[in-house]
Amino acid sequence: MPADPLSQRAYSWGMIDDAIESLMRPRVAFSRSDVLARPSAVPARPGLYAWYFDESLPGVPLAGCHVNEHGTLLYVGISPGPPPANGKAPSRQNLYKRIRYHYTGNAEGSTLRLTLGCHLSATLGIELQRVGSGHRLTFTAPGEATLSEWMAEHARVAILEHETPWLIEPSLIAAALPPLNIDHNSGHPYCPSNRALRAEHKARARSRPIWTPT
Repeated sequence: MPADPLSQRAYSWGMIDDAIESLMRPRVAFSRSDVLARPSAVPARPGLYAWYFDESLPGVPLAGCHVNEHGTLLYVGISPGPPPANGKAPSRQNLYKRIRYHYTGNAEGSTLRLTLGCHLSATLGIELQRVGSGHRLTFTAPGEATLSEWMAEHARVAILEHETPWLIEPSLIAAALPPLNIDHNSGHPYCPSNRALRAEHKARARSRPIWTPT
């Protein structure tokens, strides 16, 4: 007997609710050392992640943010993203690769690091700069290391394995209202300020000479 469409829809919404609950009230949230350990605490599987911080960011409003024992939920993401619509091979990214990069990479490849660094620029004494050929923007070697140290101290990430995380992400953002997200979050009152701050730092970086190590 075919499944009743209403029952199937209710079951799907129930699964989404469970996924949101597990990320907003996680039993554990992983530190940088947890992720970089061998074996890592984070699996090489598709899924969603939620970033919690125990220190506020300059200018970021916390009203309406979700708070628990791990900190304040400021950003969520998925890995991989949805399959390409043009028929190309899907991304081979996963939770481990993506979260490891957020903790150890640079602002060019991590929107989270870019956003954190722009907000913490004055606090940490770091500046977004052009590097290499001049097309890439990062906080350069000392700045990225400083940002990594700040994240090691203040950031924790909760995860949820899921085969199609892009189907859950919009609902998670709508429920959690993370102020640092822009995609699926245009209705958040901080979204215009977040966009403007990132654009300001990028414009300032592009107006300067390419950074070279001394």
